[in-house]
Amino acid sequence: MSVIKTPFGFSSTAAEVATGIDLTGRRAIVTGASSGLGTETARALAGTGAEVTLAVRDTEAGERAAKDITTTTGNPQVHVARLDLTDPASITEFTTAWQGPLHILVNNAGVMACPEQYTTQGWELQFASNHLGHFALATGLRPALAADGAARIVVVSSSGHQISPVVFDDVNFAFRPYDPWLAYGQSKTAGILFAREATRRWAADNITANALMPGAIYTNLQRHTNGRGSGKVPAELIKTVEQGAATSVLLATSPRLDGIGGRYFVDCNETETVDRRTTDLHGVARYALDPDGAKRLWDLSQRLLDNVN
Repeated sequence: MSVIKTPFGFSSTAAEVATGIDLTGRRAIVTGASSGLGTETARALAGTGAEVTLAVRDTEAGERAAKDITTTTGNPQVHVARLDLTDPASITEFTTAWQGPLHILVNNAGVMACPEQYTTQGWELQFASNHLGHFALATGLRPALAADGAARIVVVSSSGHQISPVVFDDVNFAFRPYDPWLAYGQSKTAGILFAREATRRWAADNITANALMPGAIYTNLQRHTNGRGSGKVPAELIKTVEQGAATSVLLATSPRLDGIGGRYFVDCNETETVDRRTTDLHGVARYALDPDGAKRLWDLSQRLLDNVN
């Protein structure tokens, strides 16, 4: 299995990655697209001619983003739909309302290192927002994805996945003392495992899913971590929002990824598998690619959602 390498890298922008790509007639959904990486990902996709739906909790902010994207790209096919990834009813409403095929699903929305919170179902908020809600969204949209015959799912993960594997016996911190970073790491590992298993399970539908680390970018994601004052990432590793969206756009659009899934990318290239935590934001933990763990997480996620219905 050859490692995927591209001409793009750390400094590449979403617009550069999308140059020469024509997605006219294709349809994409980007979650959390009312600001930050989501907006720039949606902008680049709209720039290719794709019809793009911004799936957001705050529809007023979403409408402002959509208007700006249309203004800068000239693409009027930028829509806004409400989606709360912590609310199964909202997800069902969104997936039920979707009509026709779906070619690209970008699971971008997320929270990071937030104070201890739980959904009404008792799910830890980061696991619910970053993984479980996107799992429900993707499975609910599977018929639309399958209708394309070559649909792609893009999962925005993080180097933070190296902080924690999925702790299957206690995903909701019912027994462990809550730690915001362990919870974040677990949720981001879950995203990579989902990409692995979705690609395997949906191979007959030619649906592929890949995960990525966008880089260190100052966005609303850092609202619980003191933002620029955190001092945890060297200045030379900080990206602009346009650079941060590049890897998502690459996975959504590049012909190099045709038929390829279950992998993890950093700086627009597939990264190495590691057995120890790294310091340069590269590397994917071996446990995040474990096929048995991926199957176990899928079954657990399905069970949790089935108990709601």
